[in-house]
Amino acid sequence: MSHQRYPSHDTAKGPHSVSLKVLRLSRPSLVTQYPLHPPFSSPTSHPPPIPASLAYSPNGSSSTQPTNPAPFVLSPILNLPPSFGSAYVGETFSCTLCANHDIPPPPTAVEGTIPPPTAAKTIRDVRIQAEMKTPSSATPIKLPLLPSSSSATNHDNNNHPAQDNSTSNDNDNSYSGVDLEEPGTSLQRILSFDLKEEGSHVLAVTVSYYEASALSGRTRTFRKLYQFVCKASLIVRTKPGALPVGRRAQQRRWVLEAQLENCGEEGVLLERVGLELEAGLGCEDCNGWGRRGKKKRKPVLQPGETEQVCFVIEEEERGTAVEVEGRLVFGILQIGWRSEMGNRGFLSTGKLGSRLVKPKERS
Repeated sequence: MSHQRYPSHDTAKGPHSVSLKVLRLSRPSLVTQYPLHPPFSSPTSHPPPIPASLAYSPNGSSSTQPTNPAPFVLSPILNLPPSFGSAYVGETFSCTLCANHDIPPPPTAVEGTIPPPTAAKTIRDVRIQAEMKTPSSATPIKLPLLPSSSSATNHDNNNHPAQDNSTSNDNDNSYSGVDLEEPGTSLQRILSFDLKEEGSHVLAVTVSYYEASALSGRTRTFRKLYQFVCKASLIVRTKPGALPVGRRAQQRRWVLEAQLENCGEEGVLLERVGLELEAGLGCEDCNGWGRRGKKKRKPVLQPGETEQVCFVIEEEERGTAVEVEGRLVFGILQIGWRSEMGNRGFLSTGKLGSRLVKPKERS
C-alpha cells in the first residue's frame, strides 16, 4: 500500500511530535515444507542433514525413527504476510492505525559548547479520523474506528488511565481525545471496510493533537493518504433461458445458469450460492451442495478453476412476475465463500433477468 505524505494543516514548522503507522490486519498462512534428503555423494564429504529438515520425511534413517508416518506438505508453523498483499472484491479490508508519541532526538551542540536543554512537551487530545475514497463515490466515506485493547496502556503522571470515549459514538467517527504525555506511548484504532468494487481506493487518515510546552501550546494536524488497488476475486457469468410452461395453471418457467471463476491467488471454498428473488417468483436449486441435508461436498475452486451452478425459476401465479421495459427481473445472485485460512468473502451481483419474447402471431 503506497502512501504519500502531505504537509500538516498547521502553519508551524518543524517535525511533528506524533507519527502515524498503518498496518493491514490479515490472517497468517501455513508454511509449506519439503524434506531435504542427503546427497548422493560420499557421506564423508558432506555433513548429514539436520533433524529439522527431515521433520516431514516419512522414512527415517538407521538411527532415527520416521517423524511423520503420514506426510503432509503443510506444517503447523504460521507465516506472516511479508507485504500488503492483494485486496479483492468481497473481502473486508481491516487495518490498525497507530499514533505514536515519538521521543525527540537529542539536540546537537557546537564543538566546545554545552548542548541546549530539551524543552519538555506534553501531547494531549490526540484524535484519529479515517475516510475511504472509492472509485464510484464522489466524496470520501467516513469510517467508524474501533478501540484497540493496546490503546488503553497510556497513563498520566498520577497513574490514572487516560480517558477514551471512542466507543460512545463510533458511528460519526468522533470521540474524545487521548493524552500521550510520556514518550513511547501510543493510541491505536482499528477500522474495517467492505470492498464492493474494483479499482483504486484511497484511505485518508488525519491525526490531530495539542502540543503543550512550559510557556505555550498549539494545535497541530497532519494527514496521510494510502492508495491500493482492489481486484476481482470471482468472475460471474450468467446465461438465462426459457423453459416450457409448467402444468400448474400454465406458469412460465426459466433456467438461470451461472459460471463462477476464481481469479484470485488462493483457493476458495464456496459456502453458499443463492438467488434473492423478486416478488411472485419461486426457485429450485439444482446444485444440491448448497442445501441442507445434501451429501454433496461444497466445491473448492483453485486459482483459475470454474464452477457451474443452475437454478430453475417459476412464477407462483400466472402474470405475477415483475416486468420492466420488456425484461423480466429474476433477482440478485448472492455468493459466499471462505479462503484457505478462513477469511470470509461475499459478493452480490446486479439484478439479473431475461428478455421477454412475444409469441409470433399466426397469419
